[in-house]
Amino acid sequence: MTNSVRKVAAAAATAVLGAALAGCGGGAGAPDAGREARMGTPAASASASASAPAAASGSPAASPQAGAPAKPPTMAPGPNGLTPVFERAKQQTDKTVALTFDADMTSDQGPRAADGEHFDNPALISTLRTLKVPSTIFMTGRWAEEYPDQAKSIGTDPNFEIANHSYSHHAFKSPCYGLPALDAAAARADVDRAFAAFRQAGAVNTVPYFRFPGGCYDDQALRALSTAKVTAVQWDVVSGDAFAKDPGAVAEQVLTGVKPGSVVVMHCTRSAAPVTEEAVQRIVPELRKRGYRFVKVSELIGK
Repeated sequence: MTNSVRKVAAAAATAVLGAALAGCGGGAGAPDAGREARMGTPAASASASASAPAAASGSPAASPQAGAPAKPPTMAPGPNGLTPVFERAKQQTDKTVALTFDADMTSDQGPRAADGEHFDNPALISTLRTLKVPSTIFMTGRWAEEYPDQAKSIGTDPNFEIANHSYSHHAFKSPCYGLPALDAAAARADVDRAFAAFRQAGAVNTVPYFRFPGGCYDDQALRALSTAKVTAVQWDVVSGDAFAKDPGAVAEQVLTGVKPGSVVVMHCTRSAAPVTEEAVQRIVPELRKRGYRFVKVSELIGK
């Protein structure tokens, strides 16, 4: 993709985010950007140089554990060894689609969880199992620590794969919608700490994929993660489920946006995405009626 096309795409993503933030702000005042970014809503500008297509390679982020896929496919490093970025399958004639769910929890939200706020969504996971929808869960390490039993259950179920959404859900590029920023060394350590949290919880179906908090990245962020040997995974379909109250509107946005090879970003956080499970119940049968097959991100990257 040319730089000019990428700039247009980035501008479009920014417009989508701006609309979402305005809707969450609740009025004419400044939107709650930090809250939106915590939910992994689309951020705009990505580096053009790092997003060029690359050949697949088989380097996992770490030695596979027993029961985990031996070598989930990854992409080869981008220019100058930068972490590669995947947005949509290059093979765009096969009617496959990946539903991805961000299990967001920041490092400072423990007190809110202790007070009863639910950052998990067991009903959504149950529905995905019932509907037999293979899915990729982008999980923060802090979420895995808060819900270790659920992290293990998801991470030992062949229906799912767990990918890395950082430990702290802090920004890897600044500014990023009010999120605290990490420097390069802290960013690299944050990724390792999340993988360690998954292992500690007993999750084995982990894959060497990473999603930037808020979707924010640049060349410096891609360079900081280059030694982690992960593939950064973005998306081409925004569900709009963060803070949504109308499951029908979320479903319609997904159904309108999906194309062969699409990656859909949704959320697995009950308190901040309360209608996602109901939206999925509408999305899945309709896409199957249209001839789509649901796959994990690893299958899209492997095409």
